[in-house]
Amino acid sequence: MNLFKNLFNKVALFDFNTLKNSENYIQNEKTIVIISGSIPTFDKDSGSNRLKEIILAYKELNYNCFLCFDASENDKKYVQFFNDFDIILYSKLKNKNKTISFLKSIPNIDFVWFYGPNTLKKQFVNFNKTLPKSKTIYDMVDIHFLRYKRAIELDTKRISLKKRYKKYFKIETVLAKKVDLIIAISEQEKEVMSYYIDKNKIITISNIHYPKINIKNTNSFEERNNILFIGSAHTPNIDALHFLNKKIMPLVWQKLPNLKVDVIGNLDKEISDINHPNIIFHGYVPEIESFFNSAKFMIAPLRYGAGVKGKIGQSFEYYLPLVTTNIGAEGMFLKHNENALIANNAEDFANEIINLYENKELWLKLQNNSEESLKPFSREKLKEKLKKI
Repeated sequence: MNLFKNLFNKVALFDFNTLKNSENYIQNEKTIVIISGSIPTFDKDSGSNRLKEIILAYKELNYNCFLCFDASENDKKYVQFFNDFDIILYSKLKNKNKTISFLKSIPNIDFVWFYGPNTLKKQFVNFNKTLPKSKTIYDMVDIHFLRYKRAIELDTKRISLKKRYKKYFKIETVLAKKVDLIIAISEQEKEVMSYYIDKNKIITISNIHYPKINIKNTNSFEERNNILFIGSAHTPNIDALHFLNKKIMPLVWQKLPNLKVDVIGNLDKEISDINHPNIIFHGYVPEIESFFNSAKFMIAPLRYGAGVKGKIGQSFEYYLPLVTTNIGAEGMFLKHNENALIANNAEDFANEIINLYENKELWLKLQNNSEESLKPFSREKLKEKLKKI
């Protein structure tokens, strides 16, 4: 039995001494070790989906791909997915001695990819000491200190935000200087980081998006109802939903009293004080295509955050028009009234919702521009970037 494909206690394990016998390991090919705090739950959050695409792109480029993560009891589905693509999995990061033994069992590691600031803080020193010849890469995912800085501007009294800002500022501007290469998620965030770190050490790898359906198979304007909000239990999403409920939708309901908002994602576990009958919580939905094909459009009223928002690209993947803010549009090359509607205060956002819900001509214009909006985020662009590292 191939030990790399065996599931013990719902996580992937293997014996160091059998590495040379693994059908997934190819001698003389380049090798990358990807370190993550958890296995990418790619159907639950956009960051995990992006990391999944990066891992698969490296595999297509004929790398030996090792994915290292701290295991949990809910990993089985994702372990099976990566096993099916011959990704070699390791799940003992909390045990320093076993991790070092594991690393030493892998010949010629070319790259070590640290996913996110918490992983960099916990794992960089051990990995760098053990693999001094390997090129280290820090994938920021987004600038965490920038996200908290923006959150503080909205709520200056929350001490917890200030503590998190200081924590991530230190990781992202001091510890990050020690790695060989930093991955920013957008050109805007690359510019921000260039104030703190040599710009020549920073490259941009954004989200990866491509059409998930054929536009010919989408429902017509007349066949659609409701609007769609999608997001994980990430604090900017929670804030956006409260902003929607308290400030935006009361204005919309004055004109469209029966308009409903479908909310997808595990936000229902974090929010207990929104009980309007027109806001419907569906929780985690494994198959979301039906929602994208039945909603009139997506809304993303984000007031703070950082990085590139996966939900924005996801709307284009399903040819679903979009209303968002400047924060939501960040890094996506969007133009108001061309491939999205962009508004920042409650009144303007409400007016855009009302306008788009009743304006078929505008709706079709936005839908027809969806595919063009995805071109900067293709798998081909991703592989071009990875080849240059």
